Amino acid sequence: MSKYEDENVLVIPRSLFDELGAFEGISLEPEKYLPTMLDPENNFFLSRDDAEDDPSHKQIIPYAIFRFEDRFLHYVRGGGSGEKRLAAKGSLGIGGHINDTDFAAASLDKDTYATGVEREIDEELTIDGGYSQKVLGLINDDSNEVGQVHLGVVHLFTLTTDQVTPGEDNITELEFFTLEELQARRDRLESWSQICLDGLAQVWRDL
Repeated sequence: MSKYEDENVLVIPRSLFDELGAFEGISLEPEKYLPTMLDPENNFFLSRDDAEDDPSHKQIIPYAIFRFEDRFLHYVRGGGSGEKRLAAKGSLGIGGHINDTDFAAASLDKDTYATGVEREIDEELTIDGGYSQKVLGLINDDSNEVGQVHLGVVHLFTLTTDQVTPGEDNITELEFFTLEELQARRDRLESWSQICLDGLAQVWRDL
């Protein structure tokens, strides 16, 4: 029986990631990877039931972090989280899989990946204000079973307001913290958020 209701998710072969230059942690050179990975010739949709247990493929996961002035959005994943292995962990990132439904919704002026990013954010957060965004880097963590089958693309959203509310019940304890405050709770963060925090510390003065 399917755990994911016949969901199909965007993947690349692990071998492509290796060819481009596999790494552990965060890469702050997204231009080295994304043009090739997001080329339709190099990615495809795979049943999530298969993808979650298949380290020969990497699922592409947009991972959006949100900044207002010198503070970053933090939340705790509730028990209803889609990824049960991450429930009750602190997180800086809002994200999820790119689905074949995003492909159907894409148009000539908006590609499948961009459509998926916007859908995930709209589903999980309500942002009362404007924002700008840029891709900050990529995350890879092969040290655990979740990370082995996923590859994160870190999007930094710079907000004009800190008026952000949850769009789903599994987004709890929503609050903005400084980098120093986040470092103090680092041990309670999911691994990707720990990696993001390390990356932000490297580039904070350039943001």
